[in-house]
Formats: sequence, structure tokens, C-alpha cells
Amino acid sequence: MVGKPSHIELGAPDPARAKAFFSSLFGWTFHDTGNGAWIDMSGVRGGLHRDEPWVQVFFSVPDLDDAAKRIVALGGEVGEGSSEGPEGKYLHSCRDDQGVPFGLHQPRSQSA
Repeated sequence: MVGKPSHIELGAPDPARAKAFFSSLFGWTFHDTGNGAWIDMSGVRGGLHRDEPWVQVFFSVPDLDDAAKRIVALGGEVGEGSSEGPEGKYLHSCRDDQGVPFGLHQPRSQSA
């Protein structure tokens, strides 16, 4: 299983301030989507949402179903949150065996 970071989502109460901050700090480029923005971060994609502050890292895997089974077998949890978009399939609501949240991403090139 690959498991490298492939996508990051940010929640911020004021997305305009978050864009200004991260653009200045890291040089990130933002592309408005109407209710947030896509973020270009030197090879890793991301999303920005108006919300309470949070960060979620998604890890690339070749098969979401297999990865979900392995999470449960290792004592973790997989919730119902999922989506599919131009970049592939996502499981949003995973937690490790200590309750730490993370997500999984199956890139489009590996989606069935």
C-alpha cells in the first residue's frame, strides 16, 4: 500500500484570510470553486472550506475497499463519509486505533 500524502483539506472561519496567509507563507495558488477553493501545493492538491478550524490529510492508496478492510482489521474505524471527483475517490471519515482522523484517496488513474 502506498500511503503517501496526496490531498489536504483545510477548514477556516475566513477563507479569504486563509488564502492570503498561506499564499504569503508557502506560495500556494488558490482556484475559487464558489463555496471554497482548490489549492495547488507543489504536487499535492488541497481544498479550502469555510468552517471551524481543521486540517485533514488524505493518503493515497491503490484500492479504497482493501484499505478500509485493513483499517478495521488493525482496530481503526471507517465511517460513511465518501466522495468522488475529478481527482479520484475519497474516504473522509477514517480513524486510527487511537481515534486520530485521516482520509484515504484513490487517485483517478487507479479508480475502477
